Amino acid sequence: MKVSYDWLSTMVELPEDPSELSREFIRTGTEVEAIETVGEAFDHVVTAQVLSKTAHPDSDHLWVCSVDVGANNVDAEGNPEPLQIVCGAQNFNEGDHIVTAMVGAVLPGDVKIKKGKLRGVVSMGMNCSARELGLSSDHEGIWILPQDAPVGMPLSQYLGSSDVVLDCEITPNRPDCLSMIGIAREVGAIYDRDFSVELPQVREESGASAEDTVSVELLDEGLCDRYVARVVRNVKVGPSPDWLVQRLNACGVRTHNNVVDITNYVMMLTGQPLHAFDLSAFEERDGKRAVAVRAAHEGEQFRTLDDVERTLSAGMGLIATGEAGATPVALAGVMGGMDSEVTDATVDVLIESACFNAGRTSHTSRDLALISDASIRFERQVDETGCVDVANIACALIEDLAGGAVAPGCVDVYPAPRTVEPVTLRLARVHAICGAAIEPAFIEKTLGRLGCTVARAGEGEDLVYTVTPPTFRPDLPREIDLIEEILRIWGMGRVEATIPAAKNHIGGLTREQRLTRKVGQVLRSCGLNETMNFSFAAPGDLERIGMTAEGRGCAVELMNPLVAEQTEMRRSLIPGLLQSVEFNITHSTANVQLYEIGTLFFGRENASAPKEREAVAGVMSGAMGDVTWNYKPMPLRFFDGKGVVEELLEQLRIPKVRFREATGDAYAFLQPGRCAEVLSGGTVLGWVGEIHPDAREAYGIDIPVVAFELNLDAMLAAAGTQEAYREFSQFPSVEHDLAIVVNEDVTCEDLERRLRSAGGKLLVGVRLFDVYRDPVRVGAGKKSMAFALTYRSDDHTLTSEEVEKAHSKLVAKVCKATGGEVRS
Repeated sequence: MKVSYDWLSTMVELPEDPSELSREFIRTGTEVEAIETVGEAFDHVVTAQVLSKTAHPDSDHLWVCSVDVGANNVDAEGNPEPLQIVCGAQNFNEGDHIVTAMVGAVLPGDVKIKKGKLRGVVSMGMNCSARELGLSSDHEGIWILPQDAPVGMPLSQYLGSSDVVLDCEITPNRPDCLSMIGIAREVGAIYDRDFSVELPQVREESGASAEDTVSVELLDEGLCDRYVARVVRNVKVGPSPDWLVQRLNACGVRTHNNVVDITNYVMMLTGQPLHAFDLSAFEERDGKRAVAVRAAHEGEQFRTLDDVERTLSAGMGLIATGEAGATPVALAGVMGGMDSEVTDATVDVLIESACFNAGRTSHTSRDLALISDASIRFERQVDETGCVDVANIACALIEDLAGGAVAPGCVDVYPAPRTVEPVTLRLARVHAICGAAIEPAFIEKTLGRLGCTVARAGEGEDLVYTVTPPTFRPDLPREIDLIEEILRIWGMGRVEATIPAAKNHIGGLTREQRLTRKVGQVLRSCGLNETMNFSFAAPGDLERIGMTAEGRGCAVELMNPLVAEQTEMRRSLIPGLLQSVEFNITHSTANVQLYEIGTLFFGRENASAPKEREAVAGVMSGAMGDVTWNYKPMPLRFFDGKGVVEELLEQLRIPKVRFREATGDAYAFLQPGRCAEVLSGGTVLGWVGEIHPDAREAYGIDIPVVAFELNLDAMLAAAGTQEAYREFSQFPSVEHDLAIVVNEDVTCEDLERRLRSAGGKLLVGVRLFDVYRDPVRVGAGKKSMAFALTYRSDDHTLTSEEVEKAHSKLVAKVCKATGGEVRS
């Protein structure tokens, strides 16, 4: 909502500095995105004088003009001479004072003035009409200034334009602030000042009444809460007066003609959208022009005012005419039609002041990607009780500015008049919720200035108000909403900070919260940085990297996505993290180590809500650190990611951790031989591995990436609270090296697990220190794995006989189980 400071100042007393009002708006919940000065739009636009006017050598309607722009005179070569401008207007002569846009000017509508050629003649600017400058709807020719107008003066200086526009972001629950009257009422409440608006009145009504001229039918329920129609005859369609154009332009509304501009002006003034129809566009039935409101048919075609043929869906609202409303003339609450617009040939006008269903209007507008000033207001709920009054204002202005004759009365179809229930407001509750002793006088005064009717009963903390909210504030149906309004105006910054009361319990983190924080601490200690991505995902995110949906349920689709590309809830954290890696690499940062803790959403058929699961994932690319003169870090590989996962599980004291080779289609997005499942006993906690090159290519990543994704819920359930104490042994240990030749498919994890099982209580340490392959010495398809084995007893010194016996037994069991043999 663009708010004209000059227009607003006619309704309520304003602070001299617009930035002060902006700060107050922001304090009370209305964000101000920008403060603009109207004159700034006229940069490179100056007053000028026509020195000469000659016919274009290659055109019968263009003129080559020499234009004096004062100190700004410069020719095509940069020499100090009057501007040469080719102009097509016919209403000026030599010596006339005009307005010229020089090269570099940007006019309303994003029209950029550049040096160019028209029919082979160089033109260094443009002679402007008032309409091209957004200062009038008159487009009969260029703007002729008085003869005493100065030459070369910036137009903003010449006009003395000082209007300031506040670009306000109105929240969806405040439809009343989508109007100048609503903004003035808000300013009055903030500064405790009265506001007043002079509304025009119809002077005289004549001719046949509106009821004898128009019939209105609501053919489908739920489309329109109220429809008011008024008729104005013998209008003279033409340009709007300058004051009207300037106010509309300040509010960001493009001007058309006086009748259409009046409907837009009244909408900006009151917040009630209006539409002006050419009355002749409605067919006659029983001597009356027939107006019908109905739902569109599936696939019905309709051409809107922007000259686009649109395909409608069933349920979209239409204004129609003819038998059973067969012929549509407008999209209800969104945009009019090409065949019913007001043109210069229009004689009689029908003014529509209606209240269309918010939900239907919103779906129509968004399904057709056709958002208008009217649809924005209707989808936030318009005050239907003011439809007649607003129609009267429009008729009065048309009577004044277009010479129309207003027909007596109106057609008012109002099936279910709206009632507002009073709300009980307790002073004690206000103090308890706000945490401040707000005075009753302030409460009564504030609610009154916001349009509420207030009646009080009782005294002190027993004081109770009966508050009737105004019909233009649909966001105030409860006591808590009124309290919010009181605190909003009073100022939340004035509430003193206090410690929340805690009775009969001691605050603290839950076990899950403590462990989740520990997960972050461990990963950060391993060199990873925390990141947070949106919980939304694109439909093809999993398929993009080759990740199957098996075990992840079905996609949870969003009914109203914030971003067109993200229409589902995520089922994995990895796609989002890979996007972060890609972003960093494209911005010359290859060393990326990130982790994320977040929620995954798995849809279920015939279920009202998806299944949610907490997960932790990480990605690692490049190296841990940059190359220096004395340090060259190694590129990160699978074992770096595996080490991070091992450290995390060890710090959480998760028992029976083991790694198993990850195979099958479920892990097609990982590099074969460089990936593993992570288990605790028989429970799969997740996986760790290097991302497959094909998956990396889908994200434009050309360097190896190690990743892991773990089920955080399962990890927290398996985590130990404390580690069992074990005494240090006072007796020496015995070291034995063992090299076993096994087939290539025997993994180190499997062999180590068998060694520990066969070693019994005396084997306290197993460490792999060498892997050797040689087709001649070891054999084709085989490998030698050398382990350092540590034997020790907790209650005596081991003898050589005990160690040899335990070691021989271990070798025999392991070789039999794996088919291996000891390498000599």
